[in-house]
Amino acid sequence: MRLAFGAAMLAIARPAWRSRVGPEAWRAAILFGVVLAAMNTSFYQAIGRIPLGVAVTIEFWGPLAVAVLASRRLLDLLWAFLAAAGIFILAGGRLVADDFVGVAFALAAGGFWVVYILQGTRLGAAWPDGRGLGAAMVVGGVLLAVPAVVSGGASLLEPWVLGAGLVVALFSAVIPYTLELAALRRLPPGAYGVLTSLEPAIAALVGLVFLGQALEPADGVAILFVVVASAGASLEGVRRRRSALPEETLVVAD
Repeated sequence: MRLAFGAAMLAIARPAWRSRVGPEAWRAAILFGVVLAAMNTSFYQAIGRIPLGVAVTIEFWGPLAVAVLASRRLLDLLWAFLAAAGIFILAGGRLVADDFVGVAFALAAGGFWVVYILQGTRLGAAWPDGRGLGAAMVVGGVLLAVPAVVSGGASLLEPWVLGAGLVVALFSAVIPYTLELAALRRLPPGAYGVLTSLEPAIAALVGLVFLGQALEPADGVAILFVVVASAGASLEGVRRRRSALPEETLVVAD
């Protein structure tokens, strides 16, 4: 529903069919739409079973892996170990009943997040005007429409559900995805990791304040491990990339 409403908004505001792009760009949009559908499904299945902060932290192995691979220094082993320790603390104690399924979905969402980052860079390059996101969200919305109708039925047509769906689509799909794709067109994957490194901590705070999902002290430490590891690995990747640029390029960039 979120992707479907988001696709409708972008189709009206910035219709993709007006872009003069080739078949490769459309293939990139279709693949990105499939990734959006898979990532959203995995994530929502995860937060239906485990706390929001825990799910986001476990899912964060994806962008963290991208940041570590972008740096490739010995120090990255420390960041990888720190992140693995945090994720193990969070996941290890929850491998029972529905928690096991929730952890599995969170791990899967992290894998799709990797593809999201890499494919989002390609989508941004293939659609300089940014209209490719609308085409991708149409694909994702169509893929999720049938399961949504089967599970929700006639209740999806209730006015308050439609209104809530529009608000959620705007603030959790249209605006965030548009801004993220704009960032991915301009930033290397490592820098993107820096900007998203606080997401686990923010998700834990949102879960506590709005959902009443209190975490154990060990969970807070684990989330801190992942945040520090992600920021460290991402900053190391950015630093390495800048050191590889010619001096005159750095002067102009600064």
